[in-house]
Amino acid sequence: MRRTLAMATAVAVFALAAQTRAQHEEHAGAHQAETLGTVMFENTCLPTVGASFNRAVALLHSFEFRSAIDGFEDVLAENPTCAIAYWGIALSYWGNPFAGARSTDALRAGLAAVEAGRNAGSPTARERAYIDAVAALFENYSTASQRDRILAYERAMAEVVRGNPDDMEAKIFHALALNQTALPNDKTYAAQLGATAILEPLFAMYPDHPGLAHYIIHAYDHPPLASRALDAARRYAAIAPSAPHALHMPSHTFTRVGAWQESVATNRLSEQTAMRQGGATEALHAMDYQTYAHLQMAQDRAALEVLNRVPSVAAQFDATAITGGAAPPMAGFYALAAIPARYALERGAWQEAAELTVPASGTPFTIAIVHFARALGAARSGHPAEASGDIARLAELRDRLRQALDTYWAEQVGIQLRVANAWVAYADGQREEAIRTMREAADAEDATDKSAVSPGPLVPARESLGEMLLEAGDATAALQAFEASIAKEPGRFRGAYGAARAAEAAGSAAQARGYYEKVLEIARDADSPRPEIQRAKAYLAEGA
Repeated sequence: MRRTLAMATAVAVFALAAQTRAQHEEHAGAHQAETLGTVMFENTCLPTVGASFNRAVALLHSFEFRSAIDGFEDVLAENPTCAIAYWGIALSYWGNPFAGARSTDALRAGLAAVEAGRNAGSPTARERAYIDAVAALFENYSTASQRDRILAYERAMAEVVRGNPDDMEAKIFHALALNQTALPNDKTYAAQLGATAILEPLFAMYPDHPGLAHYIIHAYDHPPLASRALDAARRYAAIAPSAPHALHMPSHTFTRVGAWQESVATNRLSEQTAMRQGGATEALHAMDYQTYAHLQMAQDRAALEVLNRVPSVAAQFDATAITGGAAPPMAGFYALAAIPARYALERGAWQEAAELTVPASGTPFTIAIVHFARALGAARSGHPAEASGDIARLAELRDRLRQALDTYWAEQVGIQLRVANAWVAYADGQREEAIRTMREAADAEDATDKSAVSPGPLVPARESLGEMLLEAGDATAALQAFEASIAKEPGRFRGAYGAARAAEAAGSAAQARGYYEKVLEIARDADSPRPEIQRAKAYLAEGA
């Protein structure tokens, strides 16, 4: 009876998934032209499905989850007793391990795949261990917290490795599971470094494996570690150029080190590839990173071109999809809110920011993006009273996240609320309170880390502190704040320019010259005559 019910549940869930599969059928004939890297996953399925199985695992390693599910289902269509294929389907329904909460539909689908795998064929002890491990992510999802289930999964994958010490794939998936357990406020980066200790020796031996390059980038995606990922970042796109996420993922590293042109180039390819494959959400995610990079280089016209492409891509965005590429629907909502907000804030177009349209749908923290930008714009354009409604809404959204036990995003929205309150207080003449509040926001932001969904904060709080201190006439403290922000967010145009102005105001000509030179270096390919660039050129000309 248990087997019958499990299979019936699986059929129902997989029928739901089949509704979205039709759009991917047109790509089926292109498999021969694909380049996804080299994967060899040992299994006891029919030899005739071996290539298809390895292709599906390669897609899974590049977080192309919908395509991976299609691939595993192709395997099962030819070999219905291939139990380990259900493991791949379940892990694909889990989706991006660095995303937030999963939908109930995705959790049900993953659990159904687990049950189907447990009741299919005669898997080996190793294959059963994989299936039992992924089950930890889905079982008891209504009673056990996601954090507890993630920790249980990591422990289970560690057991798979202990039972199969020669299984390279087990080691790779365990490293990813280990990285998934990392907390954003753990500045020892113990989990991430534990993951790279597994991954890097394997990458040296298997340089064409997509998961190794991909997961090294994720593990080092933190300011003090990012430069260590440059080799993997510059190789991953060439390993799996048929996967949109493999084309996007290097930009996580490029963003961390301020390699803006490389970020633009790889994200443009990711956007184009995603759209050819029907992946609007992945395209929007790449477009957010593109916009951020263009704006750092003062390429405002290019950023506007990205912004102008958003409506056509958004028209294809499916917010109800239970699985897709690496970018979950939340990432689509994030990009739709962040791209216009960045375009206004990075240019200092405060009135433009104050007039942004609040999205009609999204998650609490994506809607908060626009309320934050509007509040900041109102305060900095000299209309602090007009920020009151957006500030009240930010507080409501933060509280909703707290009630939902989404502690990470509640904290991020809380930081935005502090930054907005600080600028309102400053505009109202309460300078001491404003600076104190902004310091609290900067300290809180430094103690955590950005989500992988974003190239960076809408406005780095410590950079904002520097701008406030500079306006208040404390150039020395402002310079310290800018330099601390630059250490965390290198290559930011506003950070370098703020440091230059602060050094100039503090009477440190050598430092001012160095930072103004940095501004011009960052903006060497600018397509906009920003006044900051003109000021940098004028200062350097005066000292020539």
